[in-house]
Amino acid sequence: MNKVQVLLSAYNGEQYISEQIQSILNQTYPFISILIRDDGSTDQTVEVLEELMNIHPDKIKLIKGPNVGVVSSFFELLRAADAEADYYCFCDQDDVWLDHKVEHAIARLDSSIYTEVPAMVFTSTYLTDDKLNRKGAWPKPPAQEPSFFNALYENIAIGATITMNRSARNLFMNSKSVDSQKVLMHDWWFYLLVSAFGTVIYDNTPTMLYRQHSNNVVGGSNSIVGKLKSKWASFKRHTGKDLLHKQAREFDRIYGSRLTGIQKEQVDLFLASRTSFLDRLHYARRSKLYRQSKAESLLFKFFILIGFI
Repeated sequence: MNKVQVLLSAYNGEQYISEQIQSILNQTYPFISILIRDDGSTDQTVEVLEELMNIHPDKIKLIKGPNVGVVSSFFELLRAADAEADYYCFCDQDDVWLDHKVEHAIARLDSSIYTEVPAMVFTSTYLTDDKLNRKGAWPKPPAQEPSFFNALYENIAIGATITMNRSARNLFMNSKSVDSQKVLMHDWWFYLLVSAFGTVIYDNTPTMLYRQHSNNVVGGSNSIVGKLKSKWASFKRHTGKDLLHKQAREFDRIYGSRLTGIQKEQVDLFLASRTSFLDRLHYARRSKLYRQSKAESLLFKFFILIGFI
């Protein structure tokens, strides 16, 4: 039977982490281990985890580390992961997994056409409040298929829903070391990586309760006002500081020599200098990169034309 390892980065998560871990232990798929990295917590998170380890010594392993941030912490988890596992799941500390989450992911990935190439599946969620009262499914299904041309502009893969195969981890492990300071989020990096060289699968069936509270690193919303606030915050985070270009340059540094054809052409075009309006107009006409929303794709092209991106 295939082995699954859950990779959980924890930071000051004493309030909810025990409930999350219990939901992993309650999965219908039995062959699961949990590797946790504490990212320098200052509350009682480590004590809670050590108590759980004593109860489940064969299931849970803990790495204690300094505070390096969520991206570096997940990358360290990947490096420390069991190389013999068949599949790996990203996991956040304050959600709750539905009992079918792992079994359904393995069913989507466990076929001969996906075992030899990097592959990952991600899903929708049920948004909840801090008491796990459901607010509805989130996010909406992608309007277009997941692809590398989307991943350069936008992340649609919610990290806590991602399950990847060993080939995806090996692609990460057997490449040049990535500078996590140039990566927007760990899940975005793997959406880029797997969409470039493998298969990305979206499953519309929610697999977890996505708890929303005041300490969420990244949150979701189904309200119109909440969506607008989230989109505006995303634009401010990812455009004004040239972060999309930094991430794409880092990807090109590590994997550019492996890209071929239109993928390499589009990365080079995205990273090329655009000092004049004519340069920007030329790029806007030739670019095949897109966001899921047509309106947002048009807004991105406008930002490009005015030199904001």
